[in-house]
Parts: sequence; structure tokens; C-alpha cells
Amino acid sequence: MENQLKSYLTQLLDTSTNQKGLDWLNKQVEKISTEGAPSKFFLAFSQASRFFKKEKQNLTKEKLEIANELVTGFQPQHWDELQTARTVLMLSYPQEKEAWFAAMIQLFETADMHEHQALFAALPLMPFQKDLIPRAIDGLRTNISLVFDAIALNNPFPAQYFPEANWNQMVLKAIFMQRPLYRIQGMEERRNPALAAIARDFAHERWAAGRDVMPEIWRLVAPFVNEMYLEDLKKTLATKDEPQVLAALLTLRESAYLPGKELLETYPDQVATLDMDALAWERIGSEFQRTRV
Repeated sequence: MENQLKSYLTQLLDTSTNQKGLDWLNKQVEKISTEGAPSKFFLAFSQASRFFKKEKQNLTKEKLEIANELVTGFQPQHWDELQTARTVLMLSYPQEKEAWFAAMIQLFETADMHEHQALFAALPLMPFQKDLIPRAIDGLRTNISLVFDAIALNNPFPAQYFPEANWNQMVLKAIFMQRPLYRIQGMEERRNPALAAIARDFAHERWAAGRDVMPEIWRLVAPFVNEMYLEDLKKTLATKDEPQVLAALLTLRESAYLPGKELLETYPDQVATLDMDALAWERIGSEFQRTRV
């Protein structure tokens, strides 16, 4: 699988006009894969920034489909050229577990911000993924959005591997940092009662401080709506703030709670404007990011 991934990522870089960078990368891949010297790998990983830019890649629909076939949830459209090149280098390092793991841990411990971004984003492509769970969880301590986003957003690794407590911690921190929740993969499947309660507590803290509530948090509540949550949603509807109202209505639409369904029927015009669930939450989240963050 690593050879398929490496070939795919190299092909993505082949679409650029950076022949100098590609020539350099091919030479480094040959050295790293045949010699397996950690020092040469570390040096190449660092020097990649001289040859590749931090610019997003424009990928075709076909390329994106191939990415998802290789690794479910892999979204390279959110990567820049430098991340892609560094991941090719990482996949080129000989995958004898003890030596590979030792090299990667050393890299994690010495990496700068952009190197951490590449490493954490590449977690779903790495071998020995279960052994890297503690490293990924530890990475959530960061207050650097670039690094946090590499773990939490557009990345299938947390949904697949994080225990519930760590998953909830990640989502809560995303809320505190006002990151776009719709870009967290597995949000629907990993919703749980504890996280819904955390979201409610956060909303009440914001209201008590006279501050706006991130409308996407109500998505976490949808499967668990009861009398208590319904009162919160009524308060949200009363704000008359469009993203908040749409979020509350969408939550009620997803809920199976009968009194919530009855309340929803009193907003026929607004409900008629809602997209399908995932699209609607993305629209609410992207609008909040654009206008409020």
C-alpha cells in the first residue's frame, strides 16, 4: 500500500511545473529507500521547504476519487505541495517497525510547525497507525491552529482510532478554537451523550457571558434531544439570528423527539430552505467562519 500511496502522491506533484523540485525529490527518495539512514531522512524532510511551496494543489474529481479508494477519507485537496512532498519522503523510509517508529518519533519531537502539520495530516497514510495514537492525542495540546487542524480537520484518523474521551476533547477544543466542525470527519458517527452535554454546557457559558454560540454545536445534540435540550433550542430560535435559527431547525429535523418535531412544524418556510443534512451543516459552518470568526 505504501508504494501505491507514494506513487499517487508523486503523480500529484508531477502535475506542477516544479521540475527542479521533482528531480530533487526523486533523488532523496532513492537515497532514503535504499540506505535507510535516519540523518539523511531528517535532512531531506527539513530541506523539502526549499523546493516545494505551501500552496494548495488543484486536484481533479478523478484524482480525489482515487485518493479515497486508496485510503477512506483521505482528502489531499487540503494539502499543499510541501506536505505532499514530505509525505512521499516519509513513505520512502524503510518500514521495519522498530527503526521506522524510532525515526518518526524523533521527527515528531523535533519538528517545526509546518513539519508537524505534514506529519499529523499524514497519519492515515502511515504504517503502524495504532502505535501512533498516543502521539496524535498528545498533539491535541497545541494551540497552533495549523497543527491542530492537521489532526482534527479533513483527517479520518481521529474518528477511526480515538477513544471517546479523547474524541470529545478534540471536538471541544475545536469549539473553543472556533474551528469549522463540519470539516471533522466522522462527526455523525461519533456523536455521544457526553459530548452533547459538553456542547450544552459550553452554550450556557457563552450565553452567561453575553456572547454568541457557535451554531454548529447543536449538531452534536441532535440524536439526544429531550425536554432539557428542547429549551435550549427554543432559546436559540428566539435569537432571530439566521445561522443560529437554521442550526436549531436542522437539529430538530434530525431529532426523533416528538415535541421537537411539533415545534419544527411551526417553522415551515424556514424548514423548506434547508439543504440535506450534511450540506446544510456545511453551509451553516462555512457562513459562521466567513462572517463571525
